[in-house]
Amino acid sequence: MTRLILASSSVYRRELLARLQFAFESIAPELDESPRSGESPEQTALRLAQEKAVVIAKNQPGSIIIGSDQVATLDGLQIGKPGNHEAALRQLQLMRGREVAFHTALCVLDHRQHAPFPVQVQDVCTMVKFRSLSDAELDAYLRIEQPYDCAGSAKNEGLGITIIESIKSDDPTALTGLPLIALTSMLRNAGLSFFKL
Repeated sequence: MTRLILASSSVYRRELLARLQFAFESIAPELDESPRSGESPEQTALRLAQEKAVVIAKNQPGSIIIGSDQVATLDGLQIGKPGNHEAALRQLQLMRGREVAFHTALCVLDHRQHAPFPVQVQDVCTMVKFRSLSDAELDAYLRIEQPYDCAGSAKNEGLGITIIESIKSDDPTALTGLPLIALTSMLRNAGLSFFKL
């Protein structure tokens, strides 16, 4: 049995991966998630997804490690995790009535011997249009949900859906943090089977 590891402490990513009905472990990677100078949002997300997988792989030989990262961008500026109420409110004020690109990067690192695809990476872009809501509504939303650990300050799987006008993506799970359509393709490439035939 191949050992599957999710390189994340995110409860949202764990819940998504559990849908595939594989046994897996979650290990949080310790690394600096700051963007590098001159790096595009897509490049940041792809680099961090891969770095998360590599950090965990160093101590987990023979495993398949899944790394993921998400970066939101508006007018070329990266919008990260706000960390607190004031920063989250500023983010939502900036994004109100606007369309924001969320880059959700995925890396599957196959750390087994003779792996057919040792490293697979992909960026899945989701376009999210936010509603034009008042400061009072945005403040009330933040006080209820407190999405301070989410890029863009909105949890689409929770009450955050009420501040969103539309979502455009090839993968409905990407915005939540783990693009399962892309992931299932990568795991198939690694030889994992989803069904017992």
